[in-house]
Amino acid sequence: MVIDQNIYAMLLTEDRFRDFIDGEIADPIPPRSWFALSADSRQEVDSLVEKALAAGGRPWNDTLEQGPMYERSFRDPDGHVWEVIYMEQPAG
Repeated sequence: MVIDQNIYAMLLTEDRFRDFIDGEIADPIPPRSWFALSADSRQEVDSLVEKALAAGGRPWNDTLEQGPMYERSFRDPDGHVWEVIYMEQPAG
């Protein structure tokens, strides 16, 4: 679902949602929703996540470095999962 030019929401079936999470959906405090934000650099990814953790967020999955993609994630105090992603663009 496109919310804005740079904002998308993915509405997933339970089976597909399991592909994105560690643990069971039936955790005592399951993820209530999952958001992904795009950043302009690795430094911006780190800065946003560190600010969220300092404000009471908890780390979520391990840092992901996969080719041109760099991603970190956290869970906010309400149980929502946030991914912050930088995708390096090819020169050209």
